[in-house]
Amino acid sequence: MKTLVYNYITIEGCIGAGKTSLAQALSEEFNAKLILEQFEENSFLPKFYSDPLRYAFPLELSFLADRFQQMKTHAVTMDVFHPYIISDYHIQKSIIFARKTLQADEFQLFSKLFHLMVTQLPSPELMVYLYLDVEHLMANIRKRARQFEQNISADYLQSIQDNYFEFIKQQKNLRTLIIDTNHLDFVTQNADYELLRNLINQKYPLGITRIQPK
Repeated sequence: MKTLVYNYITIEGCIGAGKTSLAQALSEEFNAKLILEQFEENSFLPKFYSDPLRYAFPLELSFLADRFQQMKTHAVTMDVFHPYIISDYHIQKSIIFARKTLQADEFQLFSKLFHLMVTQLPSPELMVYLYLDVEHLMANIRKRARQFEQNISADYLQSIQDNYFEFIKQQKNLRTLIIDTNHLDFVTQNADYELLRNLINQKYPLGITRIQPK
């Protein structure tokens, strides 16, 4: 059986970075338990994109509740049939997005709830951040043609990506691998996928490691 260096890996990135595609491919190859964010089932998401000010708070609360329940169910206990866990999100994305979308008083309340909940969850041994510039993110969003995403602006994507980087810089005990994927097509090109897989399946120190494949 193929083995991974890390038992629990999280794939992260901005909207349209290819998180789910990579997580699915890795889980299939290494027989890992796959945890995917169920964003399409969130009824507040299309409402938020049409009226952000009104629906930001219920959206972020509902996402937090769903993510917490999912992680509590699937990430806390190991599965003897699936020795590894691979997810397409880190629970910290709740605070990253909330900082962007919520008003100051809403964010203060949300942050209190978040920190009470997150202490009950395990932290991934490796977080992989798939970096794409905004132009490529926009192209991927258009390509997958989810109706509720088509009004996402480049400025919004850039601000989310900036918030991710700000979060990553503050983490001293999180092993983070940032991979520039602007010149990779790991969804359709097997060689690019294998390159990413091999980069991920290596030992890295705590903190940030940046890689720009040539």
